Amino acid sequence: MRALIADDEAPARAKLRRLLATAGDVEIVGEAATGREAVAMIKRFTPDVVFLDIRMPGLDGFGVLDAIGADEAPHVIFVTANEQHALRAFDVGAVDYLLKPYTPARFERVLDRARERRGERTRDRVGDGLASRARTRIAADGIPRAFLSRLLVIENGRAVFLPADRIDRIESERNYVRVFSGKAAFRVRTTIGSLQERLDPAQFLRVNRSTVVRLDAVLDMHEWSHGDYRVVMRDGTELAWSRRYRAAAELEYGVRK
Repeated sequence: MRALIADDEAPARAKLRRLLATAGDVEIVGEAATGREAVAMIKRFTPDVVFLDIRMPGLDGFGVLDAIGADEAPHVIFVTANEQHALRAFDVGAVDYLLKPYTPARFERVLDRARERRGERTRDRVGDGLASRARTRIAADGIPRAFLSRLLVIENGRAVFLPADRIDRIESERNYVRVFSGKAAFRVRTTIGSLQERLDPAQFLRVNRSTVVRLDAVLDMHEWSHGDYRVVMRDGTELAWSRRYRAAAELEYGVRK
């Protein structure tokens, strides 16, 4: 696997260089200290993966991706000391997000994910480049939208990418949502409506004002009362599928009783 390191701090580049040298299957094709150098090296060397700092002189990490374009972009792992950019990094399809300071074990997990991504083959046009891991839809304005394939959550000060297919349900909590995955629950600062817009409707369903469920995590649905349904999740949780949201689902999927 061919890797490029792009970071304006020499010690940070040296650390990445040392860790990559122990991987055994990675060739470092170059090192860049500025965003414009990174753009030039990506175009010249076409690396498989780029370890890309977000804050760099002249052109930041997101500017590098804009300059390269989705069709030409390699897999990107953002490396930064600022977790505030994590959601945006995920939106542009980053493989992962290394938050400084990181451990060798965390680095190895990220590198394994890059190896997996390198072996994946995209199936549609919007799936090329950085968005290759997401399904897409066409919004009302005619612009393709990428569905989330992973959701960034913060657990005990550590950034974790939770695959969408491991989410069981999402519940609203004022200006936050609580994301349930197996026995774990994560609190994310967003609204349930905003998050639902970024999820694939073929996999997720809004069952009431405060709850979205992943369809494959649903065990059973049956009539309850006053047009509502009772939803039984595989973990035993019972939820109400309200008449209002059931009607919306009928319009979405073309289903009639």
